[in-house]
Amino acid sequence: MSTQKLSEVAWNGLWKQNTGLVQLLGLCPILAVSTSFVNGVSLGIATIVVMSLSGAVTAALRNFIPYEIRIPVFILIIAALVTVLDLAMNAWMHSLYVVLGIFIPLIVTNCIVLARIEAFAAKNGVLSSAVDGAGMGGGLVVVLGMLGTIRELLGTGAILNGIDTVIPGTSAIQILPADYPGFLIAILPPGAFIALACLIALRNWSESRAAKRKPVVPPATPAEQIA
Repeated sequence: MSTQKLSEVAWNGLWKQNTGLVQLLGLCPILAVSTSFVNGVSLGIATIVVMSLSGAVTAALRNFIPYEIRIPVFILIIAALVTVLDLAMNAWMHSLYVVLGIFIPLIVTNCIVLARIEAFAAKNGVLSSAVDGAGMGGGLVVVLGMLGTIRELLGTGAILNGIDTVIPGTSAIQILPADYPGFLIAILPPGAFIALACLIALRNWSESRAAKRKPVVPPATPAEQIA
């Protein structure tokens, strides 16, 4: 596959078919883990790793997997990768592992991962499938990062809360005044729905403006159609 095609595949995951803003898949981790930038992006990166590797493995084995048992095999591949990732995070990033908790193993049941394997990796090559998984996961990271930043800034007045679980010795950055009382609803479940709705509306508005700026091509006349 050419570089241009790979770029289109990646852009499709990042923007055109963004899992959080367009397809609205995997909303459980999106809404539950996006209480801070660090938590959201960390889970998003873990999802990128699983989606990219599972897509590549599935594409490499697709001709050897009987059609009738493809879904159980796909889930087995995802589960094996998630298990390795879960054990690795528990060993080397234990503080972050404790914070993310059950949402790391739940990547196995995330409909985003299985949907892309079924829709793309099972029908395309290894490289393009890996790029597709990375693009879709990257789109999820963008949404989680934006949601986490908005919610923790409004809720606590600071950003990068919990960064010490990833980079020991660092601390959060206080943006708003130290006596900021905090907007509690922002870090509660209703705040997640409200913030996600605002991001979806912003994306739709951007797409609408882009569509209006496109030149309108007049329909061909009968003479042009004959020619």
